[in-house]
Amino acid sequence: MATIRRFEELECWQEARKSVGLIYEITRNERFKKDYELVGQVKRSAVSVMANIAEGFHRTSKKDFMRFLDYSRASIAETLSHCYVVLDQGYIGHANIEKLRAHGDTVWKKVNNFIAYLSKSSGPKEGRFNQ
Repeated sequence: MATIRRFEELECWQEARKSVGLIYEITRNERFKKDYELVGQVKRSAVSVMANIAEGFHRTSKKDFMRFLDYSRASIAETLSHCYVVLDQGYIGHANIEKLRAHGDTVWKKVNNFIAYLSKSSGPKEGRFNQ
């Protein structure tokens, strides 16, 4: 694996960013955008996925980084759970929830794969990261 110097280079962060774009897209729905509290919850949990990856990247130990990656996985689940509320309220259809779920699965797998890589790598944080 090439040396990663910035969190923006992480595939899991890049995919999480795409998920945030999907969330912001659905929150533009006329009926949904009036449900301010739910819109805020969904946006915050989606942004949290990205933020935890970035924050973990800048921690000084691999163990801390992996903990933040785990927080990121939890935020993926939280976001999807909020999206089921959005579905139940009739703000989005089943096609949208499937798209969100599929992309959440992609992010989840990227984060899991990265955690597995870090678990097997030698050194405090292979490659990098805080230089």
